[in-house]
Amino acid sequence: MTAFRRIRALPSWQVTLGVALLVLGFLIAAQLAAEGPRVRYTTQERTPLVQTAKDLQTEQDGLKARILELRAKIQTVETQGQGSAATVKDLNTQLQQARIAAGLIPLTGSGIVIQLDDSKEPVPPGGSQADYLVGSRDIRVVVEELWNAGAEAISVNGERLTTSTAIIDVGSSVLVNSAYLTPPYQVSALGAPDLYQKLSASPAFVDFVRARGAGYGIQISVAEPQSVDIPAFVGTVTLRYSRPVESASPGPSAGESAGPGGSPSDSKPAPSPAASSAGW
Repeated sequence: MTAFRRIRALPSWQVTLGVALLVLGFLIAAQLAAEGPRVRYTTQERTPLVQTAKDLQTEQDGLKARILELRAKIQTVETQGQGSAATVKDLNTQLQQARIAAGLIPLTGSGIVIQLDDSKEPVPPGGSQADYLVGSRDIRVVVEELWNAGAEAISVNGERLTTSTAIIDVGSSVLVNSAYLTPPYQVSALGAPDLYQKLSASPAFVDFVRARGAGYGIQISVAEPQSVDIPAFVGTVTLRYSRPVESASPGPSAGESAGPGGSPSDSKPAPSPAASSAGW
């Protein structure tokens, strides 16, 4: 009780200061107690971390050296390949021309469009209805005359003509490639600006117009648009009577195919187009 009375007799600021000093002492003692393990932990782990850092640095230096080595090899290969760049470009050009000749690339350029439509005239007594309708023979005549006039690519109602294209009558339709077409038939052709002049100067074409147009009323019209679009061939390119040449000797030229007897077929190959997909 005497100690308690003495504490109560002390001023309040002395009691507060004493409590604060007591708490501060506890905090300092706790910090000193924790400092030992932390210092020991840091000292024990420092050596492995330093070794790991050295190993990573060594690995990084090795990777940098490998990168420099690979860059040198790439530069050497690129230098060696510059000599064959002309050969590769020439091969790509030949491949592009082969694709154009095979009809695998769409073309755009100057040309003409010939439309054939059935006759509107009545069939006279004793006449044949077939004579007043556009048939496969009419289309084949126009196509042949266009090739002779210098056409470089031809399509019929959007069907690209190739060396393997057949134009035949199937009922009231005309089969071109694997598509059944109905009139009117638009025969589009790419060629030089004087393609129509050469076509109109052909006696065979003039006779065809007179015989079918004037004789039976078949409607034949010609247009010369600013640009003619020829789509690509969408069928399958299949060699039925040909096989790759095993020897080093050059094979048959593009557009030739062997017939059943081993001789070139009689089908007319399309002339090698001078046009490209970007125009003339």
